[in-house]
Amino acid sequence: MKIVVCGSMKFSKEMVELKKRLSTLSFNDVVLPKHAEEYAQGILKMEDNKESTKNKIEQDLIREYFNHIKETDAVIVANYDKNNIKNYIGGNSFLEASFAHVLNKDLYFLFDIPEMIYTDELLALQPVILNGNLGLIKKH
Repeated sequence: MKIVVCGSMKFSKEMVELKKRLSTLSFNDVVLPKHAEEYAQGILKMEDNKESTKNKIEQDLIREYFNHIKETDAVIVANYDKNNIKNYIGGNSFLEASFAHVLNKDLYFLFDIPEMIYTDELLALQPVILNGNLGLIKKH
């Protein structure tokens, strides 16, 4: 079973750890955002918004990750706390979760749906809320 993990790059360390936890449950085909491991190790530094936008365009990162989602069985949104928002889900993760929903992929949020301007839309995606319990992931 292939799983794609989505989340803010600020959560790169957490996403790398999540991948390790998934492997202990025999989920060995797990895709993280490009460069997540380098950010987690401090090899790459967090970019300001202008650099991030430039990289997303030049490296075609949005389309590349959508292609991973097309080929996966499930998507997990790693929604940790950020910017004083509990269980934060940013713009890219919202796009990726929506794309997974449209493709009828299994959709999981690691934690509950946050209170944000697009909470209603997140609820409409009908994700399975794991509350940190990876054992709830349906095996294919």
